Amino acid sequence: MSAAAGTRGTPLVRLQFSLPTIHCPACLNKIESRLREMPGLHWARVNLSMKRLTVEGAVAADEVLGVVSDLGFEAYPLDPAVLENSADRTGRDLLLRLAVAGFAMMNVMLLSVAVWSGATGATRDLFHLISAAIAVPVVVYSGQPFFRNAGRALSVRRLNMDVPISLAIILATGMSLWESLQSGPHAYFDAALSLTFFLLIGRYLDHRTRSSARSAAQELAALEEQSCTRLQGQEMETVPINEIVVGDTLLVACGMRVPVDGELISDLAVLDRSLLTGESEACTILKGADVQAGVVNLSRPLQLRATAIGEDTFLRRVAALVATAENNRNSYTALADRAAKIYAPAVHILALLALLGWWFVTSDMRVALNIAIAVLIITCPCALGLAVPSVNIAAVGRLFRAGFLVKHATALERLAEADYAVFDKTGTLSAPDVSLAKDVPMDAQRVCLALAQNSNHPLSQALVRNLSHIEPARLDQIVETAGEGMTAHWQGMPVALGRQGDLATLSLQIGSDSYPVQVREKPRPGAHQALAGLDMPAELVSGDMQKATEDFGREMGLPVRAQTGPEAKVARLKELKDLGHRVLMVGDGLNDTAALAAAHVALAPASALDASRSAADVILLKEDLSQVPLMIRVARAAGRLSKQNFAIAAAYNCIAIPIALAGFATPLMAAIAMSVSSLTVLLNSQRIRGLK
Repeated sequence: MSAAAGTRGTPLVRLQFSLPTIHCPACLNKIESRLREMPGLHWARVNLSMKRLTVEGAVAADEVLGVVSDLGFEAYPLDPAVLENSADRTGRDLLLRLAVAGFAMMNVMLLSVAVWSGATGATRDLFHLISAAIAVPVVVYSGQPFFRNAGRALSVRRLNMDVPISLAIILATGMSLWESLQSGPHAYFDAALSLTFFLLIGRYLDHRTRSSARSAAQELAALEEQSCTRLQGQEMETVPINEIVVGDTLLVACGMRVPVDGELISDLAVLDRSLLTGESEACTILKGADVQAGVVNLSRPLQLRATAIGEDTFLRRVAALVATAENNRNSYTALADRAAKIYAPAVHILALLALLGWWFVTSDMRVALNIAIAVLIITCPCALGLAVPSVNIAAVGRLFRAGFLVKHATALERLAEADYAVFDKTGTLSAPDVSLAKDVPMDAQRVCLALAQNSNHPLSQALVRNLSHIEPARLDQIVETAGEGMTAHWQGMPVALGRQGDLATLSLQIGSDSYPVQVREKPRPGAHQALAGLDMPAELVSGDMQKATEDFGREMGLPVRAQTGPEAKVARLKELKDLGHRVLMVGDGLNDTAALAAAHVALAPASALDASRSAADVILLKEDLSQVPLMIRVARAAGRLSKQNFAIAAAYNCIAIPIALAGFATPLMAAIAMSVSSLTVLLNSQRIRGLK
């Protein structure tokens, strides 16, 4: 919260709310547009994947809650712990309702077999009443997700896909209950339960694809230090980070993360800036140089003078860029949502015309209502609701087998639309190649391998890979010192692998002998195959120095942009977007995080920073990049299959609707037809599993 005063005498604040009932971009736009009309509100943004509302201005929480409630949505002041568990709770709830509906549907269908076989009189009435006893409470329980959403929509005089769904379920159940109590010949409890069951499958699949989305901005916040050491003369005190002011002198111990932006007071410092640049090599800076929040001190304790704190630090500015980009991405309208926008009113109009037309022709409300129910059921968007989620689940499974984890609900659709690729360099297209010179004695190589095996540093692991053909030496008293490397004893002699003094160069030290460790870059496994298989233009955008980036770009055959910070990368993506491109961004560092969130679609390796993985839509679980073209092919195939599924649903409706309107389909026949169309869509979706 900001302490500034607002125009209405109310403090200028930033508030966050949980919106558990929003489910589409239309909800997002409706809430944002209405909130922007509030006096004193400066800014409002809804994050759809997180189901979170953030507002800023001279407003009270109760006022915001009132506006959102008037629009028909639930809103609660944000409790992060509750929000973290809400997705799992929703999934379990849907799965339980699905299981209950499926069990009841099978039992009622068994009872219906006797009626279909010609049971009459008291036997038929008994089976109808037993079916009613099973179906009515199950419909009330399992249909709650649709009934609640439909009720909220109607309360603010709007339609959504759940209105015709709820109407069909309620009418089919109500009509069947009336027929059962009147000893009528027809009851359609199995139709109502089948409808509920298949729709819950679609709702659960959709929830599964949405629930894995996480906010990269949250991950960035976790990188901030919560306390630091402040120097006042010769006195040192540990204080919360929010008590630091510009001009304070801070002490940062070796291995600790720098808490704020500052100016280096010490003569020299060695920093791990991989968080910012993605480059694994340490950086040596001198007195007076700028130091950004989030970097790690690798040498002796350093002193700095705070120059930027709170929202003004580099880390917070990157987090703000990421949050803005995430919200822009969340406004993307999925294919199913675009189709549903025109579907709901069309269904109501058809059912109403059927009711009025047959009532006028027959003067029999029962016949007219029966046909209207059949129209509602036969046009029910089961196939439409399954069209995209069923393909997404099959595609996600296929990609997981290929080494990709898809984590965003609309990632596949956006990936299929990508027509330009932007790659980061270090850690993404390249990997460190660390080795000893060929003339280093074998004993020294064995000692080097033994030291490197005891460190998890990326450079040590790269060295282990290059020395894996030999046996390691046996060492004693192995110690790892943050920022300096490994020390041990071999045959009574001190040995060390790491940085010597305050230098950033690596060497192997055995007694009085020293052997340089060479650090170069090489293409990541499969990088050449990935670029060769992409059917779209690509470029290299890196935070590394100009010469290193250009040399690597020539090797990979890519145009390059070097020394680009987070803002410059986002600006480049905006430039490409303005040219009409839909960009696939591939990166792994903090300087890539905002660009990953701003891109049309994003890919990050599993070795990436947590924030970068969260900003990405897809995670590469393997070291090898060669399957990236397959990822694109699967995404495009998923788009084609989704459209085919919509075509199947449309063809089904073109055939079934006239039959229902003509009065030739009972609600039970409509439910069977609806089930067949849904199963057809599910089977068509499985074709993607065999894609090579």
